[in-house]
Amino acid sequence: MRYRYNPAPMRLITTTKDLTQFCERLAHHEFVTVDTEFIREQTFWPKLCLIQLAGPGGDAAIVDPLEPGMDLAPFHRLMADERVVKVFHAARQDLEIVWMQTRHIPHPIFDTQVAAMVCGFGESVSYVNLVKQIAGRDLDKTSRFTDWARRPLTDRQLAYALGDVTHLRDIYKRLKAELEATGRLRWLDEEMAELTDARTYESRPEDAWRRLKMRVKNRKGLAVLIELAAWREHAAQAQDVPRNRILRDEALYDIASQQPTEPSQLSHLRSLSEGFARSARAKEIVEAVKRGLARDIKTVPPIRDGTGLPPEKTATVELLKVLLKSCAARAKVAPRLIADADELERMAMEDDADVPALKGWRYELFGAEARRLIRGEVALKIAAGEVVPVTIAEPAAAPSPD
Repeated sequence: MRYRYNPAPMRLITTTKDLTQFCERLAHHEFVTVDTEFIREQTFWPKLCLIQLAGPGGDAAIVDPLEPGMDLAPFHRLMADERVVKVFHAARQDLEIVWMQTRHIPHPIFDTQVAAMVCGFGESVSYVNLVKQIAGRDLDKTSRFTDWARRPLTDRQLAYALGDVTHLRDIYKRLKAELEATGRLRWLDEEMAELTDARTYESRPEDAWRRLKMRVKNRKGLAVLIELAAWREHAAQAQDVPRNRILRDEALYDIASQQPTEPSQLSHLRSLSEGFARSARAKEIVEAVKRGLARDIKTVPPIRDGTGLPPEKTATVELLKVLLKSCAARAKVAPRLIADADELERMAMEDDADVPALKGWRYELFGAEARRLIRGEVALKIAAGEVVPVTIAEPAAAPSPD
């Protein structure tokens, strides 16, 4: 091994043989904690730099996937083993890396960040805070944003990386026990179903426009923006570079607004560099604009006009927010895990909104009462210092005349 590190308790695996033996031991355990370190500042796809693994006891190690000759097949077999629960904190990016390499998603999984939200630790609680609250330890996070692709790795980097899975064991045991005690383990199962759904990680260039924050004025402009974003996504993936390396978001909106149909017209846009109109990409951009202009407007999603909700619906949303906070407080669950502001607006505007708050455990906790509130069947009052819903009695029927 070419790195200097403290061999006790730290272990760095740099050969496929050692990785095979280690993963075979971990496969005999009920669960394994997992984390990864990667970089993607200069690429579209994340570059895997380290894998950290730990079993329930003292067995823990760091795997170097960049070591020449390293074959990660033993690790992927462990991730595919249905007998072993894979424990992550904020699992999505770790799962994305495994999915990219194998087109297989680890299962079953347990995400401690989501579990902590279900258990009342707040919204998107960090690993550092969970370690502090559950394990009573302070973590050194100074190595968090270091270059994980650079070799050799320092002792501090390795210690930081290993800490992301060793403390995770205690966090998992505590949260799992609490979920079992409160009967909420099935709530977590519902959340993990989305994380283990392949559609969560499939890259669909035609949906790339949804990540953009700025607005266009009309549906024709949106049609052009959809085609431009899809073109940029394809180009970024093919060249493995960040999206903004192909074209900045501001330029996408500028082009969608002006809708140039000749490369020379791009020279009039302030968001593009001088001479861009003569580049090879200029022709591709113009073709994307033409595809957008040719789209049937019926295939383009409607645009929110920016005028806001009607006053009566705004009041409904405010009541729903109060009810949400009340339900979340009584259940000791982070409100954002139940519903966000956009979902509350949809519930207020649509009779049968397709939102998570009206399904599964969220419906039991909040959605059912929210529907009754919208229909005017319940009111909100303060009782014993907290907001509670109360059923509105039906008015008595007027006596029929003799």
